[in-house]
Parts: sequence; structure tokens; C-alpha cells
Amino acid sequence: MRLTDNRYSGEKQQFELALRMIQHEARTRTIRLCTGLSDDRIRKVYTTYFRNSGDMAVKRRRGKSPRQINLFVKTPQHQLEATTLIALFCNSLLLRVDTSNKVYARWPRPDVEYGHRVCRAFETYQMLHPQAALNFEWAWNLLQSIVRNDELYLAVCRRCRSKYVQDAYALDRRICPSCSLSGKPH
Repeated sequence: MRLTDNRYSGEKQQFELALRMIQHEARTRTIRLCTGLSDDRIRKVYTTYFRNSGDMAVKRRRGKSPRQINLFVKTPQHQLEATTLIALFCNSLLLRVDTSNKVYARWPRPDVEYGHRVCRAFETYQMLHPQAALNFEWAWNLLQSIVRNDELYLAVCRRCRSKYVQDAYALDRRICPSCSLSGKPH
């Protein structure tokens, strides 16, 4: 097998994405959704390239992916980070926001390109927020949650008119996290 053969390019892309997502400590189900690789194959990739290599900095998280939304709006800092991720997802062409601030997915279902776009957005988020509060699985949850337009939505700040992530069931003072963190009086 030559890696340059076109017939192996799809499998090579799946494998590279699996490695990239494992480095971000994505759960097996999330990796499977984007790569199409079996759970067993994903575990073997981790064992071969991470656990047996002595790189114990990368851990495998067990259990289900997070589904709650409370972490995204817990504090103004968390809200700012969630809003940053939404902007990066839009910039990566994963999401689209219409004129009424409804959020829509631009991808019919996850695939390899989708996974790479999520990874790029998450890596940019980590550069912008070195002490990031949200890990890859929380970013994945945010991406899935915001398109439902039920528990989370994009609100508009009454001061600066910027959009920000807000809990639909919480009281909203209509102040974005940037204005809230700046400490300016109402």
C-alpha cells in the first residue's frame, strides 16, 4: 500500500481526524460520528499512538458526552467563551445565523470535513482563551445545542448590540458578557 494512492485517501483522512480528535480528548462516540470508524478501531488507534507511546497527557474520557447547557451561561466568562465558540463555528461554516438570530446547521450530518472544521474552531478557541473553561466535548455539545434554538439562543446586548449566547429559561438583563465583564455601569 502506498499512502499516495488515491484509493486510500479517504481512510487516511478518517485516521488523521481520529488522531486529532483523540488529542482533544473527544469521546469515542463523537469520533465515530465524524470518522465512521468503529469503536474498536478508535480504541486501537488510541492504544497504539497514545497509551503505548508513553504520551499519558492525552486521556480517554468515559461515559456519555455532556448534554447540559448550564456551563455555557454559568458566569459572564463562560458566556463569553461560549459566544466565542459560536462565532468560530459560524466562521468555519458550520453554523448560519439568520436575521432573526435563529441558528441553523450548515452541515446535514457530521463527516470528516465537518470534524476537521470543528477541530480548527476549537483550536482557535484555545488560542484565544488559554485558560479555556470548555473542553472539546463541551464545545461539541454547544454546537449541537445551539441549533435546536430551544434552551440556548443568541440574544442582543442593549448596550453594544453584539450577539451572545443566552439561556432561554433564565432571566436576561440584555447585557452581553463583554459589557458585563468590563464593569461599566448600566
